[in-house]
Amino acid sequence: MYATSSWSWPWPWLLLHIFLFVPTTPSSHIPPIVPTCRDKCGNLTIKYPFGSDFGCGHPDFARYIKCASGELQFSSGTGAYTVSSIDYTTSTLVITDLFMSTCSSMQNSGSFSLDRASPFTLSSQDIFILLGCSRTSPVFDPNEDLCDTGSGLHLCRGLYSCEGVSGIGLEPNGPISSCCVYQPIMDFGSGYGLDLPKLQCSSYASMYGFGGDETDPMKWEFGISLGYNESYYTETCKDCEASGGFCGFAGFTRSFSCICRGGGNSTTNCYGRGYAWSGTLGHKIVTMISFGGNRHFY
Repeated sequence: MYATSSWSWPWPWLLLHIFLFVPTTPSSHIPPIVPTCRDKCGNLTIKYPFGSDFGCGHPDFARYIKCASGELQFSSGTGAYTVSSIDYTTSTLVITDLFMSTCSSMQNSGSFSLDRASPFTLSSQDIFILLGCSRTSPVFDPNEDLCDTGSGLHLCRGLYSCEGVSGIGLEPNGPISSCCVYQPIMDFGSGYGLDLPKLQCSSYASMYGFGGDETDPMKWEFGISLGYNESYYTETCKDCEASGGFCGFAGFTRSFSCICRGGGNSTTNCYGRGYAWSGTLGHKIVTMISFGGNRHFY
């Protein structure tokens, strides 16, 4: 060990000494930014496989579900929709299209699509009703069976009795010939598209329930019910949550990561971890140098 109070140090030797004993950390070993996960978004509780922010929840759901400005949103190719409720016991959620028609308010709507690659499926309870369709609309093609012309007609009568129908240029209790309870010939699973311009219809309504009264459209439950696969909830995630952590993902491979409330993450759980990053940093030898006195440590 070498100590001196003079300034006549061999500077090249000193720089070499610092260089050898304070190795730089490769950029590949820099700890990743650990997301801050939340269990609430607005008034909705967020549980796996959903997440409040990127890196939280399961990666297959991250591009579709996010918390923005205190509102949980679902995104698809046709826009962003508000998640109004989640039932974790039945693995379903309900989304609301602000431009979708209801009994109290009808307006020209946009289209709706569900990506084929998404982990969501339409619920069997969903009923899509097309409103203000032209006479030449393909939904009325006699060679196709796209409209429920039987029991579904009472849904058209119910909606066309609403005062809100004036919002799409129709008179209440008018003819229902421009209405179609849409039942396309396709599997009601992932990969669903409702293209209103192509179908030549002004608006659509979607229902997932009658609110206990099929005769009163003001009580009908409007929205789109989506199901998801609960098999994403693994024992590894359960162990993470039991330790107080949030299940998430990290890295380019989007591998499982247990995100701890106190900061940091782990590949397993948060037991005993105030901070636990699962990378390899190596050890750093710190050289402390004081030029103003007789203290020098190497």
